[in-house]
Amino acid sequence: MSKVPVANKQLGQHYLKDQNVIKKICTNFSEQAEVIIEIGPGPGVLTQQLAATGKPLYLIEKDTRFRDILLNLCPEDHVYFTDAMDFYWEEFFKKHQLHGKKIWLVSNLPYNISSQLFISFITLPDIAYMTLMFQKEVAEKIAPPLHQKNSMSSLAVYGHLFFETKLLVKVSPGAFLPPPKVDSQVLSFIRHQNIAEVADFKNLEKFSRILFSQKRKQLGTVLKALAPIEKLTLILERCKISPQIRAEALDVKEVLALYHELKAE
Repeated sequence: MSKVPVANKQLGQHYLKDQNVIKKICTNFSEQAEVIIEIGPGPGVLTQQLAATGKPLYLIEKDTRFRDILLNLCPEDHVYFTDAMDFYWEEFFKKHQLHGKKIWLVSNLPYNISSQLFISFITLPDIAYMTLMFQKEVAEKIAPPLHQKNSMSSLAVYGHLFFETKLLVKVSPGAFLPPPKVDSQVLSFIRHQNIAEVADFKNLEKFSRILFSQKRKQLGTVLKALAPIEKLTLILERCKISPQIRAEALDVKEVLALYHELKAE
């Protein structure tokens, strides 16, 4: 690690050094995937093992200080030095003829934009598998622990609706250099083939944003922005949901039922 650039705090860089965690990430979908994309490879800790699979590997890295390291691991036309938030995915898929391939996305995500990136990945149905590192707090919003009550959120809806999601490994601060101030978790995702929901994602996201904007308030109050009280009362009755319940206490089926009923009005 001493030969690589110092981690950039502004970019949320923390270099993973725990070999057990690295192995679990790099073998998660190594058999099933046909193509691998890594976002934010940095000094190439994961990249080395991903490249060793022999499968086509593409890298997206914002920090050009890692140019020499990454170009030693991947062909130049497979390495993109750009911000993943501004990446032209459709153009990329077409250029490399990746549509229809089983793509595996791997990333130790920058914590400050992890939720935004996760949401953007939902709209890319060609990505069949994902292995993503999150801050523990965000990971538990996407995949709430079974014992946790009142844990519903927009991220939990997306994690359930679009993927089979599970915790792959818990990661302590000591697994990184420099160590972050928070615990982390790696989540494993297998995409459900629900193309219709992906096409309608913008509307679902808009609904979820309103629903969970005041998740501790009663639904009857929060949803007044979406329907007149008379229609809202009937919709809640059809869904067998009390207007006094809070959004955070719903389950995924109830959220989706509400969404489709309101959309139909």
